[in-house]
Amino acid sequence: MPSLRVEMPGKGPMVYHLYKKLTSLGSSPDCDLVLPDPLIAESFAHIHFDGQVYTIATVSRKNEVLVNGKKRKKHKLSHDDKLKIGAIDVRFLLLDEQAPVESEAAATVADIDSYEKIHQFSARLMQSHDLSELLEELMDAVIEIANADKGFLILTEGETLNIKVARNLKQENIADAVSQLSDSIISRVVSSQKPLMISDAMNDENFSSSKSVMQLKLTSVICVPLLENGRLLGLIYVGNDSITSLFADDTMRALTVFAAQASLIVSNALLLNNLKVDNRALSERLESMRFGEIIGTSKAMTEVFRKVEKVAGTDISVLITGETGTGKELIAAELHRRSPRADKPFVVINSGAIPENLLESELFGHVKGAFTGAVANKLGKFQAANEGTLFLDEIGEMPLPLQVKLLRAIQEKVVVRVGDTRPEKVDIRILAATHRDLEKEIKEGRFREDLFYRLNVVNLQLPPLHERGDDVLVIARYLLGRYCKEYDAKVKGFSPNAAVAIRKHSWPGNIREMENRLKKAIVLSDGNFIGPEDLGLSSDELPAILPLTQAKEKFQRDYINEILARNNGNRTKTARDLGVDPRTIFRHLEKEEGEPKGADS
Repeated sequence: MPSLRVEMPGKGPMVYHLYKKLTSLGSSPDCDLVLPDPLIAESFAHIHFDGQVYTIATVSRKNEVLVNGKKRKKHKLSHDDKLKIGAIDVRFLLLDEQAPVESEAAATVADIDSYEKIHQFSARLMQSHDLSELLEELMDAVIEIANADKGFLILTEGETLNIKVARNLKQENIADAVSQLSDSIISRVVSSQKPLMISDAMNDENFSSSKSVMQLKLTSVICVPLLENGRLLGLIYVGNDSITSLFADDTMRALTVFAAQASLIVSNALLLNNLKVDNRALSERLESMRFGEIIGTSKAMTEVFRKVEKVAGTDISVLITGETGTGKELIAAELHRRSPRADKPFVVINSGAIPENLLESELFGHVKGAFTGAVANKLGKFQAANEGTLFLDEIGEMPLPLQVKLLRAIQEKVVVRVGDTRPEKVDIRILAATHRDLEKEIKEGRFREDLFYRLNVVNLQLPPLHERGDDVLVIARYLLGRYCKEYDAKVKGFSPNAAVAIRKHSWPGNIREMENRLKKAIVLSDGNFIGPEDLGLSSDELPAILPLTQAKEKFQRDYINEILARNNGNRTKTARDLGVDPRTIFRHLEKEEGEPKGADS
C-alpha cells in the first residue's frame, strides 16, 4: 500500500503507511506523522487522497517542501518521489518495497493487491458506468482480495441497512442474500464501527451461540465498516464456507485498508449517481415547464402562455411589454412559431438600435440615389417579412415623424421606399415590444395614440424575473447547463448558499443579468459548485431578515400602498377591495405622512 519511508538524522529509517484520506505532517505530537525537527512547523503539510491521486500541500505559504530537488507548496505525488522537509528525507512509495527495517504495518502482497484494485475501481468510476455495475465490480475485487466464497455490500439508507450487492466467487449475483448474513455480526460492527473478523465462527466463544451463526453454520467471516468523516456509509461483508479456507490476519488488514479507501470511492459513486438522477429529474421538470424556448410555471407566466395560445393563430397585432431582459423577443418568436405563418420569415428590427436618419430606410427600403451612400436598391424589413411576421422591438424609441409612416404602412398594408413614389403591397403580421410605459409617453407627447391602439390590440405584460417565484432557480439551472456545455466547463451545480442568493436577488437586469453573471462564474470558478461569491452575490445583497411581526407590518404597509396606487389614491375603493373599514386606510395614510423622510416604507 502507499507509504512514506522516513529517514531522520541520527535515527534509523521508518515506514509510515498512508491509510487515511488526509494525513497530517509536522513537529506537533498531534500530527499523524511526527517530524521531530525544531525548524519544521507544528502543522507543516498534509497529504490528501481523493480516491485516485495523493497530493502533498503545505499548510502555510511560508512552508516549502523540496520535491525531487525543486521547491513546491503543492504537488501530486508519484511513485518514488523524494521529499526533503527540513533536515528529514522522505520517499513516497505507491507500492511498498521490501524494507530493510521492521514496521508494525509492514506491507504484504495482499496490501499491494488491495491498493491496485481500488485504484482500478477509482479509474473506472470516472467513466460513464451504471452505479449497480460499478458496485458489483467493487465486490468482485473484494472477493478476489479476500479469497472469499461470497461478498456483500451493505449501504445505509436513512435509518436502515440495505444489501446493494451480493456476489459469489463466480462473479454471479446471489439471489437469497438476506438469508446468508449474520445479524449479530452486522449489529456488532454497526455499533462499534470497527472491523470484525471471526476466523472460525462455529467455535468462537462470542458468536458460536448466536442464532444466526448456528442457523447459517458459518465458518469464517470478515465485516468491515465503510466510514465517511465518522459517519457509517455501509459495510463490506465477506464469508468462507470451508473450514480449510479460514480468514487470517493479513486478509483482515488488507480488507481494512481497502475499505478505508473504498469508502471515498463509494461515496463519490453515490454522489455522481444522485447527480445523474437529479439531472434527469431536472430535465423532466424543465420539459414540463417549457413553453417553446421559454421556461416558467409562475402564475403570471402561465397567463402569458394562455394568451399566446389563443392569439397565435390569428393576425391580431400584439404589444409585448415588460422590463428589459424579460424575454419579449422569445414571446414574439413563439407567437410566430405557433401561427399559420410559421414557415415564412420572422424579421426583427430594434427601433432603438438604429440611427434615426437610417431607420426609415431600414423599415421601408430605399431606391438607388435616394441619399448619399444609396448605391443600389434595397429592400426594407417590411418587404423582407412579406407573408411572415415583423417584430418591432423597442417601439417606444421610434421618433414621432416615423410613427406616422409606420401607422400608414400598418393600416393600408403598403410601403413606399425612401426616394420612390410607388407603393408596394405587403402581407405581414405586426408584433411590437417596449419596456416603456406607452400611455405615459402618449400623455407627454412622445408617442402617437392612434399608433398605440393599432399595435395594442392584445397586450402581453411580462413580469420581471424577481416576481416569477421558483422559476428563477429553474431558469438559472437551465442556463448553467447550457453554458457549461458551451464552454466545456466541469461545474456541476450551485452551492446551497448560491441557490438562496439567486432566489433572493432582485435581478434588475432580468434574464440578461443572469446570463452575464452565470457566464462569468462558469469561466472563472475553480470548484465543482458555483457559490454566491462566484456570481457576485454577497450576503450583504440579500434582504435583511426581519422579526415576523415586523415583516408582517411591512408587507401590510406595502400592499396597502400598492392597492391605493392601483385605485389612483381612492381610499374608499381601496378599503372596499381589501375588505377593511375605511378608517384603517385613513390611519395607514396618517402614519405614512407622519414618518420622517428616508424611513423604510
